[in-house]
Amino acid sequence: MAAPVRVRFAPSPTGHLHVGGARTALFNWLYARHHGGAFVLRIEDTDRSRSTEENIGLIVEALEWLGLDWDEGPPAPGYRQTERLPSYREHAERLRAAGRAYYCDCAPADLERARRAAQARKETFRYAGRCRDRGLRAGALRLRIPDAGATVVNDLIHGPVTFEHGQLDDWILVRSDGTPTYNFCVVVDDVTMRITHVIRGDDHLSNTPKQILCYEALGYPVPEMAHVSMILGPDRSRLSKRHGATSVQAFRDAGIVPEAMVNYLARLGWSHGDQEIFSRQELVELFDVKAVASSGAVFDHTKLAWLSHEYLKAMDGARLAALATPFIRAAGLAPPADPARLSPILDTLRERARTLVELVAAGRFYFEAPSAYEPMAAQTFLTPEGARRLGLLRERLAALTEFSAGALEGATRGLAAELGLKLVDLAQLSRLAVTGGTASPPIFAVLALLGRAETLARLERARAVAGGAA
Repeated sequence: MAAPVRVRFAPSPTGHLHVGGARTALFNWLYARHHGGAFVLRIEDTDRSRSTEENIGLIVEALEWLGLDWDEGPPAPGYRQTERLPSYREHAERLRAAGRAYYCDCAPADLERARRAAQARKETFRYAGRCRDRGLRAGALRLRIPDAGATVVNDLIHGPVTFEHGQLDDWILVRSDGTPTYNFCVVVDDVTMRITHVIRGDDHLSNTPKQILCYEALGYPVPEMAHVSMILGPDRSRLSKRHGATSVQAFRDAGIVPEAMVNYLARLGWSHGDQEIFSRQELVELFDVKAVASSGAVFDHTKLAWLSHEYLKAMDGARLAALATPFIRAAGLAPPADPARLSPILDTLRERARTLVELVAAGRFYFEAPSAYEPMAAQTFLTPEGARRLGLLRERLAALTEFSAGALEGATRGLAAELGLKLVDLAQLSRLAVTGGTASPPIFAVLALLGRAETLARLERARAVAGGAA
């Protein structure tokens, strides 16, 4: 019987979570959930200069925003590399005692000169093995790589990838100061955490044969490996800040909804027929890492914005209100004192926005009266005649017993007929008065949502401005 699936996401907390790392986390999470396995979060924090508590918090924050919950990991102890140093020392000593690793006292400056010389010859630098048989008792600890043969990485995405041992060098497990290296920590962590499948970026593929040889030297089974292609910019170079936003937090702060972000990241390199929009449950049911493409996926900001728009349109009202509220406050506005008023307001704005930032901008007039009016429209509507019409309209609306969209439209339509006007003439006039512009959701729905007191106050202010233009 196969062991239960256990996967891990092991970021180095050096800043905000890049979308490439987020997609790797998502693929691991989906694989675990699909197979009913465990998703482990492990923090690779041996770079103490950059792995700050703040940066670890940013990783956790991004994963929580995406809804990628972990079964094991922080804040429980034992899931940060700095907490696991005794385990690395124990495994290093096992390799040394078995003759699978040896000490090396080669000076870093000498190794750097040899590296530069290899680069000048356009060759890959490979440690010459000077200390292999010297029997040293101190120094940096190196893994003894077999001289002949090859290691084959049976990758679930790329298929078999062969690495000749002659192209690998005896890599350092533990530095001369006693600190373990990244590749060694990864192996020890994966075997002691019983990781069955390693799903990570294909920039790690070149490290994999070294790690496989380390697994074998320790006598541990090798996990299944899957190396996910890089995310590319439109110019097909690796996605970076020059292509625009690249971190999860940047997209969050731009108002992309998390459901859209998850959907989009899942579709970067993976597909299920022509389907574009997936519920989270559908992603869990359908995801297969073997169906991930081996070629790079181009990040398309326009496609992500489209997806965000689709989710905004379909989202439950309470969920949308919860997501929008922080953006309303960030814009210097106050949500309605009665929370029940917010969902119907947002319902009128869904079709007009791709992001939560755009949603709030499109409906700013709901939360504050306009401080100015669209100049060209003001010249047309806010005239002495406009002032007279606004006064009559205000009187007609003030007399309504029911301040509903239907009643408002009926009263406005009746007044327009009496004045020999088209409905649109008074509708645009009232739209300018209450929103400051000539584009908004259906105006009678807007007036009803603003309520009697606020609508009448805004009509009166616009009437005063129009009267003053005489």
